[in-house]
Amino acid sequence: MRFCFWPGPHARFSTVLELARRAEAAGWDGVYFADHFMPAAGELARPTLECWSVLAALAARVPRIALGPLVCGATYRNPYLLAKMAATVDHVSGGRLVLGIGAAWQENEHAAYGVAFPPIGERLALLDESCAALRSLFERPTTTIDGRHVALRDAILEPKPVQARLPLLVGGSGQRVTLRIAARHADAWNAWGLPEAMRQLGAVLDRHCAALGRNPRAIRRSAVAHFVLTDDRGEAERLRAARPLRCIAGDAAALRDAIAAYADAGVDEIVVPDFEWGAAEQRLAALDRFGASVLQRA
Repeated sequence: MRFCFWPGPHARFSTVLELARRAEAAGWDGVYFADHFMPAAGELARPTLECWSVLAALAARVPRIALGPLVCGATYRNPYLLAKMAATVDHVSGGRLVLGIGAAWQENEHAAYGVAFPPIGERLALLDESCAALRSLFERPTTTIDGRHVALRDAILEPKPVQARLPLLVGGSGQRVTLRIAARHADAWNAWGLPEAMRQLGAVLDRHCAALGRNPRAIRRSAVAHFVLTDDRGEAERLRAARPLRCIAGDAAALRDAIAAYADAGVDEIVVPDFEWGAAEQRLAALDRFGASVLQRA
């Protein structure tokens, strides 16, 4: 099982850097960062760090663990520019980037910044074409695509990524289309969900792989949930009730049991966000406690 940490984008960069360094020191496998320009709800003026600037800085200053966006929106990341940024950060990191991409969902930032937010079918078609373009740009001398949404003519991407096959992660849980796109293009697939939901979605992904003639084990299964370590049973129940499909709260033994359930469901990687861990100092303390009592014993 791989464990990746996901610091929230509304913290100071100094806090994000310290969290990433502590995660690396504690034995985590990677750090992801959200690719959004503003909050989805609540106080919209909260400072929000830009994803690729943060990833480049972490790549230079946190030397060993994997790094990546979770996930870029295909609507606001031109695939050629995204490929160029990804290849560059892969070089800065020495070959540690995982490139996450999805169809985009946060409508308010599209409206605020003048980015088109078409119906989900069009966004998924764009995601499909973007994934094909990214793979070709990373691996072929030139790329020509004349799609409905992506058009490239003799496009060159140099330098290529350090990694011979830069991992492409597709995020989302749509069973009919998103998981088919993951089956076609992805080296990793990520979704929010508790163990049983991940088991069911994984079975759908397996069926799409079978239909495409692809080995389903070629795709790493990655799950996100709010993990909250607490010995207070009342607090744990309150947190689970507030996010019944996304939250695992309890003492260290309960969290380790949940990790075992994910493994039994076929999940290869667990992503732990700090979004429910309080202010900066609380997040640092919670990360240390999680690493010592859950991660090191899982």
